[in-house]
Amino acid sequence: MPSEEAAIHWVEWSALAIELLAIALIVVTIAVSTAVYVIALAVQHKDRVESYERFRRRLGRALLLGLEILVAADIIRTVALESTLRAILSLGLLVIIRTFLSWSVVLEVEGFWPWKRPLDRTPAREEK
Repeated sequence: MPSEEAAIHWVEWSALAIELLAIALIVVTIAVSTAVYVIALAVQHKDRVESYERFRRRLGRALLLGLEILVAADIIRTVALESTLRAILSLGLLVIIRTFLSWSVVLEVEGFWPWKRPLDRTPAREEK
């Protein structure tokens, strides 16, 4: 059926667009964050430790968001195009791996596991 083929094409292109969005987000954030970090150190002579921590937080947040967007693309692709048991198991493994990576980034950026967030601490706010 032509409409079924069109729908499959649309889903494939949608998943690809979502993946490209995630990649662009990560690459642009790395470039902008690196430029801001270098300017803070070289031009504005800001505190090295604080500038570095801010740089790490920005990169970590970009990676977290990128991973979440990539998981969304994988879910769309698997559910809409390949609803086989093997594809769903592969998706489950991919989600587990990306979830572990996300938790590792949170641990690196914030210093504690996501489920161990102190009750009196709110997420760090980004200063502009």
